[in-house]
Amino acid sequence: MTNIYVGNLSYTATEGDLRAAFEQYGKVSSVSIIMDRETGKSRGFAFVEMPDSEEAKQAIESVNLAEVAGRKVTVNEARPKTERRRGGGGGGGGRRRY
Repeated sequence: MTNIYVGNLSYTATEGDLRAAFEQYGKVSSVSIIMDRETGKSRGFAFVEMPDSEEAKQAIESVNLAEVAGRKVTVNEARPKTERRRGGGGGGGGRRRY
């Protein structure tokens, strides 16, 4: 299974638009447009899963910089999700001692 990142996606693009663009190159398992939790609107990127790695490679090369729903998208193989650190970013406040 190959997970593909699609960036610079039009906010009006639908899962059907993406499926149509990628199915020209092979079977598409799933399409997920990432939505903002608060507004419910697209965040401008998505993930497409294709079961065949050769078909996925061809799709990545062909759809990258192609127009989908009126906008040229950037397409590449998705990087694995990394753990995000939670919590404050400070050094504990207070005075610095030198």
